[in-house]
Amino acid sequence: MNLDQIKSALVGDWVSIAPELRPSALKNADGTLKPFYLKRDFKYFAGDRFELTVVNSADPNGAVPLAKIFIKGHMLWRGPHPIAAGAQKVDFVADEAYEVTPLIQGFADVLNKAAKDGYNPWAVNGTQSIFGKMFVPFGVVEGKNFMEFDLVYLSHDMLFWGARNIDGRGFDKEENRPTNLQIPLVRK
Repeated sequence: MNLDQIKSALVGDWVSIAPELRPSALKNADGTLKPFYLKRDFKYFAGDRFELTVVNSADPNGAVPLAKIFIKGHMLWRGPHPIAAGAQKVDFVADEAYEVTPLIQGFADVLNKAAKDGYNPWAVNGTQSIFGKMFVPFGVVEGKNFMEFDLVYLSHDMLFWGARNIDGRGFDKEENRPTNLQIPLVRK
């Protein structure tokens, strides 16, 4: 498929087929990386706009949700990615919205210590915008839109993005763009 065909095929709603495991940048006491579990709900609209809701969980089955993250913005298409024929380098830019909702008291307590300046007290199911603000827990810098250097690959009516780097590095710069595929999303 050419780029216009990929964009056309991408339009719609997509969801994770199962909870996804990713390495986090945080480490256990023994130096191993902490696991990071999540489910994604992604919408792509004509005009290279997207909405993404991520629910992070404490367990591999997604039974103990910790937080919900919502970002909204634009996708910048950067050309073919060598991972597979038809894969594209894509930058996801949260230039319209970025919101965080604690889903359990323990996570709200953490945010009340780590992200209190410029925010109302964090409470379970209380959504707050972090758009344009400093948000230390996620490494978000004030006045700068969150952006990830990722990839998109469509195959067999499944949507693949990049798998996190095994050492926990984020997709915060071109040299950290993923080189493997994550568990796919399917049409909702």
